[in-house]
Amino acid sequence: MTKIFVVGSYVEALTIRVPRLPALGESLVGDGVDMGPGGKGSNQAIAAARLGADVRLLACVGDDVFGERALRLYADEGIGAEHIHRIAGATSGVGFVNVLPSGDNWITVDMGANLRLTPQHVADCAALIAECDILMTQFEAPAETVAAALALGKEAGARTLLNPAPARAADPEMLANVDILTPNASEARLLLGLPPAADVAANELGLRLLDYGVGRVVITQGEQGALIVDAAGATQIPAISIEAVDVTGAGDSFSAALAVSLGEGMKLVDAAQVAVRAGAFTALQLGVIAGLPTRAQLERFP
Repeated sequence: MTKIFVVGSYVEALTIRVPRLPALGESLVGDGVDMGPGGKGSNQAIAAARLGADVRLLACVGDDVFGERALRLYADEGIGAEHIHRIAGATSGVGFVNVLPSGDNWITVDMGANLRLTPQHVADCAALIAECDILMTQFEAPAETVAAALALGKEAGARTLLNPAPARAADPEMLANVDILTPNASEARLLLGLPPAADVAANELGLRLLDYGVGRVVITQGEQGALIVDAAGATQIPAISIEAVDVTGAGDSFSAALAVSLGEGMKLVDAAQVAVRAGAFTALQLGVIAGLPTRAQLERFP
């Protein structure tokens, strides 16, 4: 069984379908509301556990009803949550997700208690990190905490996987501790200090990130699949043809499936194919948790 340690986040998410982008000051009527747990770290931990990994999660939640919901969720999903810290007087993270008919979305988030996760919290988990096969993290924790997690994971001999979202310009020293980087194209541009819509091809983005010291880059491309960029060149992984309902969480599902597959000894190309299928499965559901596949569901899909 693959052992995965996730340094992450919990965000309570409210999702609503909308027909289009609203104009400034407009009240736009939508439909299809879903309210439930989210956050990139939490989503990836649950996705990995459903695919058969032994998962431990480090995160901070508030002392509110959402924090209570998070702890019940991890118990139900079989995730080791002994390092979920409830922060007195803090609110849990909350996100608002608007989903277009195409399945594309835009999200606003108050990170709340997630911003209280510290490098010391990571250091306190050194023994667990030393036992894991994969260390996963994202950018929903403070930058210094993410950097500490990647450095400790690398030192312990774990394979480190960074999903750099929400994207920001990154310290090359931190990226040098990343074995597998899983951005989408706009996130890759922001990591490099470029505008999110800069006219730079995905292959070139990957090569520039390799120059920062990243081991291998897997750029998620939605309906085009994914692109692996490493020292050997670029490899395109084709997409699964679907009618997307909600792409929220598809990237988390992708990263988790990639981590589990690599932990089980798959080559990166094969693991990326599994990850593309997992992301497509998740995009067929409104809301994230319902769309994270079990191993049996993924094996039968599509």
